Amino acid sequence: MWSLFLVFLAASATAAASGSFFKPGDWYQSLIRPNWTPPGWVFPLAWTTIYTLSAYAAARVAMVPGAGFALGLWALQIALNTLWTPVFFGARKKGAGFAIIGVLWLVVAGLVWNFWALDWLASVLMVPYLAWLCVAMALNYRIWRDNPEPS
Repeated sequence: MWSLFLVFLAASATAAASGSFFKPGDWYQSLIRPNWTPPGWVFPLAWTTIYTLSAYAAARVAMVPGAGFALGLWALQIALNTLWTPVFFGARKKGAGFAIIGVLWLVVAGLVWNFWALDWLASVLMVPYLAWLCVAMALNYRIWRDNPEPS
């Protein structure tokens, strides 16, 4: 199982690497953000925890017969997660970022549901991800609403 964990962790690290190419920087700092925006140090801590738990959960599920659909959802969430960063921070498309994170939330919710049928612990390990996405989606929405995109 540990070799599977390392494979899923490597996929997660690839997604995380997009953050090193598309950093928040001065543009993000200049935006109007809600007063409940987490401090900057929380984001890497949250994502490191989420990626580790998610990789472990996927490795557990990968050993269960009939896990193909659930693992397809896992692959889809990591792709959407990877896509969000260059769209939001790179292209500075707050509305498109909100659409991506909305679909990502739906996929992760489906993932939690599908993991439950295969391995209840794997499902529970995904709940912090879903909770964090609630915060991230609300933050993305508020930034989009409070900082209109130029026409």
